[in-house]
Amino acid sequence: MTPAQFHASLAAETPPTLSPPLLALWRDAKGDWDGAHKCVDTSAETQAMWVHAYLHRREGDLGNAGYWYARAGRPPATGPLGQEFEEILAVLLG
Repeated sequence: MTPAQFHASLAAETPPTLSPPLLALWRDAKGDWDGAHKCVDTSAETQAMWVHAYLHRREGDLGNAGYWYARAGRPPATGPLGQEFEEILAVLLG
């Protein structure tokens, strides 16, 4: 899947088959923060922890976000949320 295909999939009512971190991004893009959080809140995978950090940053909980950035081995993001979303998406899609 390409980033363009991912974005096109957002027009659908239901998500395509995606890994939990990608599904979290999909749900977040659809405005379902709680559903997105549930996709990654118990995962010990580095990519899921990065998405988890992004989600807490989006909600404005920077302390919690900082914890998850550290767990993911990444510095806390400071740029626009949309830019971070696209960066994560690109990495997850390989």
